[in-house]
Amino acid sequence: MSELKQRLTSEMKDAMRAKDKDRLGTIRLILAELKRIEVDERIDVDDARVLSVLDKMSKQRRDSIAQFEAAGREDLAASETFELGVISTFLPAAMSDEEIDQLIADAIAQTGASSMADMGKVMNLIKPKAQGRADMGEISKRIKATLNA
Repeated sequence: MSELKQRLTSEMKDAMRAKDKDRLGTIRLILAELKRIEVDERIDVDDARVLSVLDKMSKQRRDSIAQFEAAGREDLAASETFELGVISTFLPAAMSDEEIDQLIADAIAQTGASSMADMGKVMNLIKPKAQGRADMGEISKRIKATLNA
């Protein structure tokens, strides 16, 4: 079992003991998604896959928050914000802008990228290092801007 998955299971037990229903529900959502992947793909998820699932779930929550706030549904936005907070506790520390810029510069130098045709090579190098620590959409925009400059 991956280290993150063990931590999630332990946190679930702690939430049960503390009778923290909201936190427990969010952790169960995460574990259910991991279990679904394990059953569907007949694999044991590793930490990298757990991070990718957590990253995807946090992106979904951010999108939902924006939509709920635009629709004036503050109650639902608050619920999604709480879930995002719980999910974020299992993600590694976010990367700073300087770290992202340095990562992009290093990846471009390693691949010798010079045009948009090389975008995939650069993203393939960056994704494992930035997964769960930065918004991949934002990184993609920065790479495009750098390669088009």
